Amino acid sequence: MRASLDKRPHEVAAMFDGIARRYDLTNDVISLGQDRRWRAATIRAVDARLGDRVLDLAAGTGTSSEPFAAAGVRVVPCDFSVGMLTVGKRRRPDLPFTAGDATRLPFADASFDAVTISFGLRNVVDTAAALREMLRVTRPGGRLVVTEFSTPTWAPFRTLYLEYLVRALPPLARAVSREPDAYVYLADSIRAWPDQAGLGRLVRDAGWGDVAYRDLSGGIVAMHRATRPLA
Repeated sequence: MRASLDKRPHEVAAMFDGIARRYDLTNDVISLGQDRRWRAATIRAVDARLGDRVLDLAAGTGTSSEPFAAAGVRVVPCDFSVGMLTVGKRRRPDLPFTAGDATRLPFADASFDAVTISFGLRNVVDTAAALREMLRVTRPGGRLVVTEFSTPTWAPFRTLYLEYLVRALPPLARAVSREPDAYVYLADSIRAWPDQAGLGRLVRDAGWGDVAYRDLSGGIVAMHRATRPLA
């Protein structure tokens, strides 16, 4: 199943349900192994300490949550794809997988020390609403880290990358996934997504402070960081 760029929640959830079993393997293949580096950089940026409570949104099967748990962080993996959560819970029954919509999070105000979302904000129907919800559930002084596909900064490389998305990614996805249309959606959603500065403005407009970003892999991915103001 392929979701539309209208990002209707039931369509996007159903699409991810369909690719849940081979999701982690497919990500490794289509990112040429880079996704592990990007996730490791995200873990370092969150800088969670022993005993901190971290919300890992769009956690999927929990791959992004496991390093937090290993470090003694109280991590809550949250996703709106029940298929993803089912695969994750089967593999890691010790983690508190939670079904939730990023625009209406099922958590109390100021209940987390940090919120992070990797490669999932792009799939939410209302980016601004999701960023406001993340602010709501983060304690004053708490942190936000958003890691998402972005716009390569060097023009020749940007052209090459867009060619990869259009021409190479779909046949590669067909070779490793039973739901290749989901990865056509991936390519389309990346091309339609704001660049680094544009996403930074959305984060700031949602009420976050100290907004900054850094590029990973030449801007294929950008990691935005922010803090909930103390007052």
